[in-house]
Amino acid sequence: MTATVTGASGKLGAYARLAKLDVWDYYLALPLAWSLVGFGPPALGPLALFGLGTVAVVAAAVSFDDVTGYRDGSDAANYGPDAPARRLARKPLLTGELTQTQAVRFGWVSAILGALLWTLAILVAPFAPVWTVVLAAVCLVTAVQYSWGLKISYRGWQEVFLAGFGTGLVLCATGLITGGATGFALVQAVLFGLGPLLFGVYSNTRDIDGDARVNRPTVAVLLTARGNRLFIAALSVAEVALIVASAGLGAAPWWFAIAMAPAIGVRVAQLRQGVGLGDLLRARTLGLRAHRVTVASLVAVNLIAPLLGATP
Repeated sequence: MTATVTGASGKLGAYARLAKLDVWDYYLALPLAWSLVGFGPPALGPLALFGLGTVAVVAAAVSFDDVTGYRDGSDAANYGPDAPARRLARKPLLTGELTQTQAVRFGWVSAILGALLWTLAILVAPFAPVWTVVLAAVCLVTAVQYSWGLKISYRGWQEVFLAGFGTGLVLCATGLITGGATGFALVQAVLFGLGPLLFGVYSNTRDIDGDARVNRPTVAVLLTARGNRLFIAALSVAEVALIVASAGLGAAPWWFAIAMAPAIGVRVAQLRQGVGLGDLLRARTLGLRAHRVTVASLVAVNLIAPLLGATP
């Protein structure tokens, strides 16, 4: 009996690791969206449904990504010599805890569940403008097709998806509650989307050899080492420029850049660590931290701005 319970628990843990439930950064789109719509209790129901659907959609995307990475050998290459540092246990297909059939089945069940939950969120939301429905559909299809079917991440669209998916989540959730999106909401959605991109590019830099071997054309694969460093630096500068410009142009409160200073500081530290010192794993960790600090700062701004009468 004990062995059966232990086996079941181990299998559930393997599925949780397949779904990458410990990396919850995309899910932060929901508290950010809630702050954008004023923290109203009526918004919690639709946002909770949309959030649960997001967990399922992301689980489908990463499950299919692991299956494809297992089949083409890129995961074995990327998680080989430095397995302890890269936490090989995060790849239950490589460890043999799950079979390909189990992983594929889990991916499709997650995708269907995500679609149903997002549909339910749309049905119960106060608003459902056409653009939110279309945007949600695009997010769903591109997530499932990220490394499966069309394999958009194998066709040069990986970086676009990493930023676009997060941006779309925030805009969809906001649109379902308010029926629209302000300029400031768009700025925050883009800043949110840049977060996953700015830790993904460091992972891609470390995975150049494995990705090149399977013809996965990430920017890191396509550019020279110097060109890739310039690309990462340009993204980091663009993020800061968006923060400063939005305040200067009136889309955000004049003090927006000051409020975002902690996030900017972590981003600069990440750039120094990854591009300056070449410590890619440390830079990726700092990227996760920068994203989380950014979201916390944005939520704080959304809380404080109405009290100061400064909502753009």
